[in-house]
Amino acid sequence: MNAPGRRMPCYRSTRRHSPASRRLAPAVRWAGRLLCWSLAAGMTTAALDLVASPQAAWWPTVWPLPWYLTGLSIPAWAILRAREKAAQDPPDGDTLPGHWDRAA
Repeated sequence: MNAPGRRMPCYRSTRRHSPASRRLAPAVRWAGRLLCWSLAAGMTTAALDLVASPQAAWWPTVWPLPWYLTGLSIPAWAILRAREKAAQDPPDGDTLPGHWDRAA
């Protein structure tokens, strides 16, 4: 336990973010959200198709669309995330875990 008023250590990444990495971050977030929401919509429409068997003429065309969107958003998110990670600056030698025992 820690003493009252003291903060717990922060375990955030020690990598520095370059301007290119900051420009890619919103695109990565939006691609990730698109991936999650299209996957949720795909599972919902598949369950609805299985349980309710809608008889609308447009239903056989519409229900697989979220799955196609999921298939397109997976590589888009992966490519954007890889570019974001590649744009980050490498950590300094002093911030690597191997040097932590020599800090004091």
